[in-house]
Amino acid sequence: MRILLTNDDGIHAPGFELLEQIAAQLSDDVWVCAPAEENSGAGHSLTLHLPVRLRQHSERRFSVTGTPTDAVNLALRKLFDRPPDLVISGINNGENLGDDVTYSGTISAAMEGALAGIPAIALSQAMRDSGLGFAAALGWAAKVIRPLADVPMAPRTVINVNFPPLAAEAVKGVRVVRQGFHDYGRGSLVEGTDPRGRPYYWFGLHDIEHTLDHGTDLEAVSDGYISVTPLHVDLTHYASLDAVAERFSG
Repeated sequence: MRILLTNDDGIHAPGFELLEQIAAQLSDDVWVCAPAEENSGAGHSLTLHLPVRLRQHSERRFSVTGTPTDAVNLALRKLFDRPPDLVISGINNGENLGDDVTYSGTISAAMEGALAGIPAIALSQAMRDSGLGFAAALGWAAKVIRPLADVPMAPRTVINVNFPPLAAEAVKGVRVVRQGFHDYGRGSLVEGTDPRGRPYYWFGLHDIEHTLDHGTDLEAVSDGYISVTPLHVDLTHYASLDAVAERFSG
């Protein structure tokens, strides 16, 4: 099995180093193409106003001066004589739960693989000041990836996996759940003035309170489980099609 690894925290991120170790347990045909620098929150952005440069670090390790989407896109176009069988993105330093998936470069990198028709998995480790780092991912990632790699996935589908902020032995198991939604807010906004007297704004992050709806990724991780959620690129709200179409009928 040929595997392409990528992320949004950058090729030198600790979570990515861990992912490379885990992927080596699954295959001897592992390729790396990741952003040269951190791109957290980049979403599914594609670099169009600047050239993207590809740097080779070793036989199958590359980085790009661009976004997670750039990394996967360029890898699929330039690196392979045949496409990979699986794209794995992560392991992200921090959870990607609920509507945060719309901002996530980790999810979007996997989505880029899915758009090319390649099964894709995104992995994220919740931290929440636990001091345990990637402990749960280290103990469980290979056990989660193996069965998912054999799942017949629908086109343009990504599996979003989040590990709880626990020691590996404290994880209660795996729940396959739907995406949840946060109750409010998109983090803090810090305002300041630069040395030239001009105002600036800096988006910050903080814990967002949420109602733990039953059967969601938010609830699963909060309860000490690994959440596994199939996501897809089709954002159409089918239940609204007829109501909107009626506005233009006749």
